[in-house]
Amino acid sequence: MRAPPHPAVFIGVGNARRARGDDAGARDAYAAATQAQPGHVGAWCNLAAAELALGDAAAGEGAARHALALAPGHPEAAFVLGHALAAQRRHAEAEAAYAAGERALPRDARFAYQRGLMLEEQKQFARAADAHARALALDPQLDAALGQLVFLRRQLCDWRGLDALSARLRARVAAGAPGLAPFGFLAEPAGPDEQLRCARTHAATIEQRVAALRARNAWQHVAGDPRAALRVGFVANGFANHPTALLVVAFIEALRAEAVEIHLFSTAPADGSVLQRRLQAAAHAWHAMHAASASGLAEAIHAARLDVLVDLDGYCAGAMPDALALRPAPLQVNWLAYPGTLGAPWIDYVIADRIVLPESLHAQFSERVAWLPRCFQPSDPTREVGIAPPREECGLPSTGVVYACLNNSWKLDPATFERMLAVLRAVPDAVLWLLSASDGADDRLRAEARRRGIEAQRLVFAPKLDHASYLARYRHADLFLDTAPYGAHTTASDAIWAGCPVLTAPGSTFASRVAASLNHHLGLAQLNAPDDAAFVALAIGLGRDAQARHALREAVATRRDDSGLFDMPGYARDFAALLARMAERRRAGLAPAPLH
Repeated sequence: MRAPPHPAVFIGVGNARRARGDDAGARDAYAAATQAQPGHVGAWCNLAAAELALGDAAAGEGAARHALALAPGHPEAAFVLGHALAAQRRHAEAEAAYAAGERALPRDARFAYQRGLMLEEQKQFARAADAHARALALDPQLDAALGQLVFLRRQLCDWRGLDALSARLRARVAAGAPGLAPFGFLAEPAGPDEQLRCARTHAATIEQRVAALRARNAWQHVAGDPRAALRVGFVANGFANHPTALLVVAFIEALRAEAVEIHLFSTAPADGSVLQRRLQAAAHAWHAMHAASASGLAEAIHAARLDVLVDLDGYCAGAMPDALALRPAPLQVNWLAYPGTLGAPWIDYVIADRIVLPESLHAQFSERVAWLPRCFQPSDPTREVGIAPPREECGLPSTGVVYACLNNSWKLDPATFERMLAVLRAVPDAVLWLLSASDGADDRLRAEARRRGIEAQRLVFAPKLDHASYLARYRHADLFLDTAPYGAHTTASDAIWAGCPVLTAPGSTFASRVAASLNHHLGLAQLNAPDDAAFVALAIGLGRDAQARHALREAVATRRDDSGLFDMPGYARDFAALLARMAERRRAGLAPAPLH
């Protein structure tokens, strides 16, 4: 009688199947290994990893816990358990699992790094920065920890040694180091060529990860019927109570009037918000993909037989680029949320306008540019601007000029902050209104202001509020001062909608030019300063001239209504026409090309 195969045989088969993209087959082989030897801890760990790859986080958790029951404190079992819990958004439990693994292997930097990611998810940014600093100290070549640490330092407004850390990060990008998050890198004082290199390196890692499964799928795309409505999919993690939904909901509603069949693939949890309900009502098909794996999302997109897929996430938080790398749609487009190139061969076009992405910048994008004849950013013209409470209730003085910058704290840096303080020095009765941040960031900014000769009380911090109340605060703001190199995007649109003019100094990158695009298409391009000196001079001039400030607010109010910036039916017509041109080129057998 033949002895049953040794578990190592099944594990070898599972490893081979995973290498060629057959996660289901790998799962079956690892399961067979656990049956052949139920006490084999490694087999249970491999089974947990395979279940995770298939998108079954609960099953992965079960297998990992079984491994830990066999070998309490086993570091690899703790590691994969952390991944399974993180996939279920149980971040505190995942952090505890990684911490347990770290206790078993205190010199292994992976555990500190993963623990830092979970602390970030819980918005414990100071502790997360400490965890990433520890990981980097343990392994100076762990570039992912370096990228996270730099971004967290910016979020905390902790600028100690920031220039050196930023230079180190840019050097690693130049060296083609893998593991660096492209989104965080957009906040660095780097050029568009560096951003492209960072994105391409990241995309190459994804390509390598999915190549076997893509070859196994071998999906073919049949050209759609030119007489039928264009089948368009939008995929986003922001189809909920989220800034992305705020920007797109009215546009999606208006798009129903065009010859377009709308498929929304939502990787966000069901939150029952008004925004999510509006999006669900506007879609011809709503695909709830919150629990899906990357391959599961790709299969759903492919099954929808789309003509064009529009990616609203890119490399933002919650994005699933592995799904798009499987090429589930014949044409795939980068738009809106990620303000830069994806450097990805699976993305054909980027939708932009000629201010945010001029032709001179095209060479630093891997995508072909499809230019809209209007601002690339849509918005919701039905948003309510609430009634502002008295200035004193907002923490503002009863008189004096209010400069506002309600961007996230990580968009501030020493140079941007100094530009703002230069304005305050010249307008003595003015205050700077900032968005309050956590973990001592406000106190660090106050201390930095004092060090630079500005009284700390001239910095006023606004709490985060519901959207209508937040918009109402702009009634008290005289001028919004933009940040650099990552400027205001949704926040700039919010300010303009609420009647507050936005002053910016556009740079050389997409992320630095969004407010400039909004101003240009609003008809107030004079608020796009050519450099920092002009930015400061214009802000000072307006601060000293009440009549000029009043006239500017009147201009914003007038142009808001007649410029077309907030005309969503017009936006939908132009957007649909642009997508139709992409599809027409493909049906004609033509490769993607710039669309003017």
